[in-house]
Amino acid sequence: MNQEIKIALPNSITLVIKREDLIHPFVSGNKFRKLKYNLLQAKAENQETLLTFGGAFSNHIAAVAFAGFENGLKTIGIIRGDELRGKIDDNPTLKFAENCGMQFEFVSREDYRQKNEILFLEELKNKFGSFYLIPEGGTNELAIKGCEEILTDKDADFNYICAAVGTGGTISGIINSILPDQKVLGFPALKGDFLKEEIRSFVKSQNWDLITDYHFGGYGKINNELVQFINDFYLQTQIPLDPIYTGKMVFGVIDLIKKNYFPNNSKILLIHTGGIQGIKGMNNKLIKKQLPIITINV
Repeated sequence: MNQEIKIALPNSITLVIKREDLIHPFVSGNKFRKLKYNLLQAKAENQETLLTFGGAFSNHIAAVAFAGFENGLKTIGIIRGDELRGKIDDNPTLKFAENCGMQFEFVSREDYRQKNEILFLEELKNKFGSFYLIPEGGTNELAIKGCEEILTDKDADFNYICAAVGTGGTISGIINSILPDQKVLGFPALKGDFLKEEIRSFVKSQNWDLITDYHFGGYGKINNELVQFINDFYLQTQIPLDPIYTGKMVFGVIDLIKKNYFPNNSKILLIHTGGIQGIKGMNNKLIKKQLPIITINV
């Protein structure tokens, strides 16, 4: 569903948000798209178990856990940070995944870096038996195929398509489905532009760029300005934004509009990639630091 954002904007710019967060109550946004064909492939291979990787508040972990539950598949989450063992009840994301039946394997950050190594994966197969592997963040060829379905014919009139960037899979799918006169802008949640090479390996079009100025310190980092923006945006539009991905992207786009980055009369489509479940965990962290919280009911 596309929803126009009715806020005052300069230069006759039109801003519309595609509510991918409303696709599914628990497997929302880009996670639904990324898992669609991977689930079909797992079933085609007669696999009974999904295994994947993620951090303490991972949208991907929550989505895989529920998708497995919904499709009658076992799920295993390899979680970054062995200090989280025994703290599941204090973590909304992990508790949700556990309630969906996900089995956890907590590993040190050092071991977690081996997640793509053949020997590490073989050790996991020896321990857990056969499984269908879904990479951290869900990005692979089948995930990109799913994300190529985000844009439809109804989006042909937009000059710019903007999306948050994590592992690069979602934006790659979007880039592969744009028209020749459209441009994609990605807003990484992590520092740096190292994802460019990864994205180039999945796409052919050159009508895209990464805007690396709105990560707010890096993955999982936010400040009072971003919290206030998310709260104000919700009050004005009734659209909830997550603080890790889409909130930073929308903040960045509106800031660029104010700085006259976009030509007059531009039509801009923002992709809401979901992730609202992460608000609870972020608020827990903010409360511990005695900082303002995100005042959106989730």
